[in-house]
Amino acid sequence: MSATTPAQHSDQPGRIMSGEMAEQPAVLRRILDEGAPRIREIAERIAARDPRFVLLTARGTSDNAALYAKYLLEVLLGKACGLTSMSTTTAYGAEQDLTDVLVITVSQSGGSPDLVASTKAAREAGAITLAVTNNPDSPLAAVSEFHIDVLAGPENALPATKTYTAELLALYLFVEGLRGGDGAAAKVLPELAQQILDRKDEVKQLAGRYRFAERMVITSRGYGYPTAKEAALKLMETSYIPALSYSGADLLHGPLAMVDNISPVIAIVTEGKGGQALQPVLERLRGRGADLVVIGAQSEVDRASAGFALPTEGVAEEVQPILEILPLQLLAYEVTIARGQDPDAPRALAKVTETR
Repeated sequence: MSATTPAQHSDQPGRIMSGEMAEQPAVLRRILDEGAPRIREIAERIAARDPRFVLLTARGTSDNAALYAKYLLEVLLGKACGLTSMSTTTAYGAEQDLTDVLVITVSQSGGSPDLVASTKAAREAGAITLAVTNNPDSPLAAVSEFHIDVLAGPENALPATKTYTAELLALYLFVEGLRGGDGAAAKVLPELAQQILDRKDEVKQLAGRYRFAERMVITSRGYGYPTAKEAALKLMETSYIPALSYSGADLLHGPLAMVDNISPVIAIVTEGKGGQALQPVLERLRGRGADLVVIGAQSEVDRASAGFALPTEGVAEEVQPILEILPLQLLAYEVTIARGQDPDAPRALAKVTETR
């Protein structure tokens, strides 16, 4: 969620979310053209201080972006990294020694009180603090030593779409900067993102499988796991379908028992080591006769019940999540419309969630 003008109702349900999804190629291009130099400068300044390890703080959609950053930091940088529990500070008043620790707080709005309070406490405890937001004038940006603006522009639909992919790209460029990389692998993303979004009719046809679904399971491994979590969140907050996300490894440790031949399962099969690690899980799902839909390479889609083939051949595995989520955003939108609901304004949700 990001802190902007509340979503306005219109005669066309989903008009705002649809428009914001369509902006994503332009947002990605803006980050690469306008945001990258500033991100690189911040990364170089932080790298010079050689943080001992990294802690990531976020909620909701931004928490899934933070999990993506955790994979980047551990795989590409070899830096120990963890996801924080803010209540240890905000509810229990725990005092930690965070000297020379990098604390990255990710938030579209930068306005949630617990994010602001925990980041302020981390800075007072000696941490190097970095806020990644869509709002440079936010309270979170004000209490952080460093700030990266993801440049997504105002986001008015309650489900976050363009801010999520903007966070992913900004975090990728930041980690690349920490290790002295040039982020060249991201240059192909705007064009490929446009190709995917232009295929919305394919997703609309796929959405018919889930109009009456009572629950869904979404799985992946490696870099694709944050995508599975974000896809589940989008489906739950827009269509209200209980969507359970699991790492493929965790799925085999018990939850597989609930999968049968009428259980819809979506697998995000990243091209690379994550997709390879998911193969035993896919075989088990096929063996149970699951209604398996694959988001991934054409060869993987051909072996499933249905799917959406991604144009990821030759694309670095670490940036594929920025493309993987796009058909799943469209799927959440189309399923919600098919169920007669408005994805712009899900019930019981606010754009800024004020947890404390």
